[in-house]
Amino acid sequence: MTATEIRERFIEFFVERGHRVVPSSSLVPADDPTLLFTNAGMNQFKDVLTGHEQRSYRRAVSVQKCVRAGGKHNDLENVGKTARHQTFFEMLGNWSFGDYGKREAISWAFEFVTEELGLPADRLWATVHPDDAESAALWPAVTNLPAGRVVALEENFWEMADTGPCGPDSELFIDRGPEWACGPTCGIGRCECDRFEEFWNLVFIQYDRDAAGRLTPLPMQSVDTGMGLERIAAIVQDLPSNFETDVLRPLIAAVEGLAGRGYTPDAAGLPFRVIADHARCITMLMADGVQFSNRDRGYVMRRILRRAVRYGRLLGLTEPFLHRLVPVVSDILGPVYPEVAAGLETIAAGIRGEEQRFHITLEEGLERLTAMLGEVPPGGELAGREAFLLYDTYGFPLDLTQDAVREAGKTLDLEGFAEAMAAQRARARAGQATGRASLPPMPSTRFLGYDTLTAEAMLGPMVQDDEGVARAAAGQRVAVYTEATPFYPEGGGQVGDHGTLAGPHGWMAITDVQKVHGAIWHWGEVVEGFIAVDERVRLVVDPEWRHAAMRNHTGTHLLHAALREVLGPGARQTGSLVAPDRLRFDFSHPEALTAAQLDAVETRVNLWILEDRAVATREEALDQALAGGAVAFFGDKYGETVRVVEVPGASKELCGGTHCERTGQIGQLRLVSDTGIGSGMRRVEAVTGLGALERARQHDAQLARAASVLKSPREALEERVQELAARVRDWERQAAGWRRAELAREAERLAAGAEPLGRWRAVVQELPDRDGEALRDLAEAMVRHQGLDVALLASRTPERAVLAAAVGETAMAQGVAAGRLVALVAPLVGGGGGGRPDRAQAGGKRPDGLPAALTAAKSWIGEPIRQGLSASNAK
Repeated sequence: MTATEIRERFIEFFVERGHRVVPSSSLVPADDPTLLFTNAGMNQFKDVLTGHEQRSYRRAVSVQKCVRAGGKHNDLENVGKTARHQTFFEMLGNWSFGDYGKREAISWAFEFVTEELGLPADRLWATVHPDDAESAALWPAVTNLPAGRVVALEENFWEMADTGPCGPDSELFIDRGPEWACGPTCGIGRCECDRFEEFWNLVFIQYDRDAAGRLTPLPMQSVDTGMGLERIAAIVQDLPSNFETDVLRPLIAAVEGLAGRGYTPDAAGLPFRVIADHARCITMLMADGVQFSNRDRGYVMRRILRRAVRYGRLLGLTEPFLHRLVPVVSDILGPVYPEVAAGLETIAAGIRGEEQRFHITLEEGLERLTAMLGEVPPGGELAGREAFLLYDTYGFPLDLTQDAVREAGKTLDLEGFAEAMAAQRARARAGQATGRASLPPMPSTRFLGYDTLTAEAMLGPMVQDDEGVARAAAGQRVAVYTEATPFYPEGGGQVGDHGTLAGPHGWMAITDVQKVHGAIWHWGEVVEGFIAVDERVRLVVDPEWRHAAMRNHTGTHLLHAALREVLGPGARQTGSLVAPDRLRFDFSHPEALTAAQLDAVETRVNLWILEDRAVATREEALDQALAGGAVAFFGDKYGETVRVVEVPGASKELCGGTHCERTGQIGQLRLVSDTGIGSGMRRVEAVTGLGALERARQHDAQLARAASVLKSPREALEERVQELAARVRDWERQAAGWRRAELAREAERLAAGAEPLGRWRAVVQELPDRDGEALRDLAEAMVRHQGLDVALLASRTPERAVLAAAVGETAMAQGVAAGRLVALVAPLVGGGGGGRPDRAQAGGKRPDGLPAALTAAKSWIGEPIRQGLSASNAK
């Protein structure tokens, strides 16, 4: 039975039992700051489980894309080392939202695995929480599982994250046979071997855990189950590992082809398993719009790629290779997740670019490590914080650092490395704080802003400095809730509205509006008098702010449509910002747009604006809207009913933002920039309306100023600039020739004073007022053009010393290496350095040590067989 068949049978089984099929949500959680990635099937139902959201159905079934590579559930380091851990996996799940309970969940789970999948009942076991007597009694009551095969474990309590829905769980295990046992005492809860393998978790959602760890019973008891597709496939297909299944083995086969060697399912096969898993994970994350970066999701994805590249090196794959696995992932998962096939070229290009950059980074890390080790005395210890800098900034693997430290005869402060790692994780956790934890749960706010910019409402709860208050006076900043509002809350890329809230005794300026679990909160400062809870207040949106944002939001839709028309459907939105003064649009595309493409995009948008097309908005069922061609975006959360914004013949998107009534209201759209923001990702910025007019005026003013400075008519300005640029190039060529001539003269002068050091003709000298680049060029010129064997030049400032060395081929062949020379003398000036055998540089913070350093260098050059300085010289 293939994984595809298992997936289909699971859906059909629960549909027959009254469950609604719900598509997988994005791997980027929508409106959930507690998660980096969607890590369970229940993520998209979190608000339903906590009672903050209502659905038209009470039973659901889904196959959810999941990634566990960060946060509370992180399987990254276990991937490839065990038979069943993956970063990306698919979770089969069924849910009850206040409908059926433990009896049905247990009965149906047992029925599905024994009758649909054919697992032998006599090899099945179940676990329950010690306090869950109901589940312990139900297993033997509603299935033929004996009570003796129901085990109580304290660990049977499931929670998605540090806060949120949670409850006791019951897990299904299969006994894979005594041949899998780790010993005579092997058993569930007693060991971690593969004999008893857990494959389906039935979670009974009963509580909501808050930030203080308190458990509050939920108003609606629910069921949430999850079964990893890869894991159950391995069991059904009777394979020893998830990596042998039909969803992962083709990727391993592709790696075999790239590496030119065969896979074995033992420790030697670890690189194959890691690469197969990581290539799949990165592909799926990029298909959902995640971009490589130095923070949050992009940082984790970058770490996953670098881990795969490192394992590739163990297989001899020293050139970019991961991008070649993207089509294999698409062949396996593309039929189920069409976003993979649609973004195939963009994803592959993005991965290739990131790999190429990492190879450069590795080389930079090696140079940095060489310099660091040069500053550590013989037998000394490299600080853990330095190793962590390599690891964190350069992505330089700790194991490679350890190897280099050992080869240098030094040690590494692993404890300091661990402390630096812990400190970074603490900073990351602190950075994820949202400031929303202090807001009390409130009913969803009625948004009136599509139809009006003013409204009246009763002032609900107020929060100041994380504490609820009944009243706020002038100068105090508060967050306030109302049950209805015309203020648009930040979302869908559009910033929140600005405006005022006025009561009978005072008013506040609103500068931030956010939606938290359906409730809209307004942040701002009381300007005059005071406002108090339970007062009748008037809310007024700043019309200029809103109308400018509307122009930019409708402009963004048109820009997206034009990009897809000019570049093709692969240009998919990955992010946006809609503010009153500008718009920003991020999209997938492997290369910079040409001037002709930018012109075509801008022209297409402005033609639609000139045609003054109607902008239609309506509500539709999600399935109907998608079937009608509406475009949806990663990271956005959609309910059963969605809002469709359509410019007929141009654009049709799912969007909750505010828009113009006709395209002509935009006025004009002008592109400002096109930049790369990551592998295979572009960002265009634009202005509309009065912003476009102001930009045109600025350009006119700049041209006028330039024409005045250059004393040229505006119509001849381009020709005048080209003429001046040609003159500058001539002057630069002449200046470069003069510098080369001066360098040659000085090299000849210094070489004339060369002294014999042992077998070598050398110059070791300090020069005044030179930087590192000048010293390097001069040293190389003496070796290359004056026939010197060795040149070591130095210079100083009051705070720093710099050195540069160059070595000729004959001396190199006899063991004189520039990199080793500067590494040996740099400690004498309080620094470090390194480089290639033919040229190298160094620096230090003790310029007064230069005379001793140059003396030591002469000694070493004269007797290269020693290859080092004596302990007394080092001191």
